Amino acid sequence: MKPHLLLLFISMAFSVEFPENEKNPDYWRYQAQDTLKHALSLEKLNKNVAKNLIVFLGDGMGIATVTAARILKGQLQHHPGEETRLEMDKFPHVALAKTYNTNAQVADSAGTATAYLCGVKANEGTVGVNAAAVRSMCNTTKGNEVTSILRWAKDAGKSVGIVTTTRVNHATPSAAYAHSVDRDWFSDNEMTPEARGQGCKDIALQLIENIPDIEVIMGGGRKYMLPKDTLDIEYPNKTKTNGTRLDGRNLIEEWKTGKQGKRAQYVWNRQQLFGINTATTDYLMGLFEPGDLVYELNRDKLSDPSLQEMVDVAIQMLKKNPKGFFLLVEGGRIDHGHHEGKAKQALHEAVEMDNAISKADTLTSTDDTLTVVTADHSHVFTIGGYTPRGNPIFGLAPMLSDIDKKPFTSILYGNGPGFKMVNGSRENVSTVDIVHDNYLAQSAVPLRQETHGGEDVAIFAKGPMAHLLHGVHEQNYIPHVMAYAACIGLNKDHCKKDALPGKASSPQNAAGSILLSILIVKLLL
Repeated sequence: MKPHLLLLFISMAFSVEFPENEKNPDYWRYQAQDTLKHALSLEKLNKNVAKNLIVFLGDGMGIATVTAARILKGQLQHHPGEETRLEMDKFPHVALAKTYNTNAQVADSAGTATAYLCGVKANEGTVGVNAAAVRSMCNTTKGNEVTSILRWAKDAGKSVGIVTTTRVNHATPSAAYAHSVDRDWFSDNEMTPEARGQGCKDIALQLIENIPDIEVIMGGGRKYMLPKDTLDIEYPNKTKTNGTRLDGRNLIEEWKTGKQGKRAQYVWNRQQLFGINTATTDYLMGLFEPGDLVYELNRDKLSDPSLQEMVDVAIQMLKKNPKGFFLLVEGGRIDHGHHEGKAKQALHEAVEMDNAISKADTLTSTDDTLTVVTADHSHVFTIGGYTPRGNPIFGLAPMLSDIDKKPFTSILYGNGPGFKMVNGSRENVSTVDIVHDNYLAQSAVPLRQETHGGEDVAIFAKGPMAHLLHGVHEQNYIPHVMAYAACIGLNKDHCKKDALPGKASSPQNAAGSILLSILIVKLLL
């Protein structure tokens, strides 16, 4: 049998016959009626004040990625996959966010992070500054800083935390605490001499200094905290993991010193993380890699914590505060997997983020916790090819190309490193291992790194005031809704002292109060 025909046969063999009960039309009628009944129950809106706020950000998690992750999660549980419900699928309120940056049709993660955390749209490549700031121009920083919902929550007396699978000074988390005209200024080593001379601070330093009492910080990025050429504790023989700082400062030790007399712990591996007592620990910094965390598929289950495990510890710590908490959780390596053309890595990262969402659900209540799941942008990732029900998500389409007569996978990229020509024509995927963890899915245009996509992304919401996320929104609308729900930031006036416990006053009065607050601010400027 020819190799490509064998591959097609294997793909078809692993597809799943759809369930017998789906042949009965009553199955679909009853399912729809149950869904309708649930939808009608949502007519009673949850207008409680949100004590707790959680943002789950799937970096690069476009709608196609959500669909493919749903199928993968189901197939990992030995189901066809399409009918599976992700944890985020269960959220009752869904909207779309327009992701463009002020100067970019197809956005990057920095400008979008400023939008959904700080409430204003910004230029690509900048974090925590408004659109008047110009990328890499240090002297455009001052006066253009904008604060985030993490800061608003902290100022309101809540505990705050950041959990990410990337570096803690990467684009998404840095917008929560930093003001930088360049997302790549991880440490002073990545800054220009001019920027350093003009007094701009690198992002790692801002993590320690801007909001010094962030209760939970977990992710990667050890090397940006340490003096140049300092050996990494985990990889002392790898030069690329050495410290990078030119100023000679050890920011990990400075963080520890700043927490003297407080109940604080620094950890760098899974064993240490699970060795802490969350009941008696008020501050936690966990830096588990010199750079980004390892992909979930490659994670050392003994030494590296999963995103789900980090979220568990974070919430256990933060929920001790009677005033509540704000937590930012980023599934950041979804984006990296897509950029590298490694769809399998990206989708397993998305499934792990969904597992973390499920864990958070068990530790919180929709009565007092507003949870929002969204993405910063999408990717040029797609699934197609008229695949049959239950087709392996990393499998082949059930046909050959009618142009070059070769098989193709259902997952493809519009551009990226998966473009490959062999003897003047497209590579025959029957000659490669298409289910390898690091297989590069074929792309239409050759690029070293696959690009972001420009379409809208989904917003899933549950909990107090989640219904305010309801249509097509500008991305910067998101933190304003969350602040309104929690009565923080600009959105305090509608939370009258004479309101019922856990209830906010009327949205109409609130809108008027917010507008009045903005007008007063403008008059004072």
